[in-house]
Amino acid sequence: MKRFVTAAIALSLSILLAAPLAAAEIKILAFGDSLVHGYGLPAADTFPAQLETRLKASDPEVSVINAGNSGDTTAAGRARLDWALAESPDAVIVVLGANDGLRGLEPSQTYANLDAILGELEGRGLPVLLAGMLAPRNLGSAYVEEFDGVFQRLAAEYPVVFYPFFLDGVATVPELNQPDGIHPNAAGVAEIVERLLPAAQELVRQSRGG
Repeated sequence: MKRFVTAAIALSLSILLAAPLAAAEIKILAFGDSLVHGYGLPAADTFPAQLETRLKASDPEVSVINAGNSGDTTAAGRARLDWALAESPDAVIVVLGANDGLRGLEPSQTYANLDAILGELEGRGLPVLLAGMLAPRNLGSAYVEEFDGVFQRLAAEYPVVFYPFFLDGVATVPELNQPDGIHPNAAGVAEIVERLLPAAQELVRQSRGG
């Protein structure tokens, strides 16, 4: 009888050791302005919701928190960062700067605000995906060069996953934008998610220590 019990325990242990460990849940904070919040869109069509759906297709234990706030500049995002981090995320996607560019704000201030945000996230040990922005081309070549360079500079200074232009493939494409020509429609968000997905998957890998 003792021999049988010992064999049963050994078999149970071998089964447990052979079974794959369940992946830990990863919470990603999508932190940004109206492009994240989903201006003009139902909740299911927003960037965080569509990205979560795509990520879950290969990793069910991933969730994306919508921490977008329409109208935010980088200064406004910096001011509410601590509040957003109360969600205790495992990683952060930063999508800020579009409103700075639309308002023609000083690129050095855009840099300072994003530098503070990334510095805080780095200090907390949070992996980051930084989505870049491009300045409106009617603001002049000097402004455009300085503004666009902000994101390249930050990507070189911090260990972020860098996606150079959040609206890549969508900006200026009428059928992918709402009537204002600025905010993506549901199809536009789907295109953004499709293009950004590899970067988001890399962020998840980093969050798992990969």
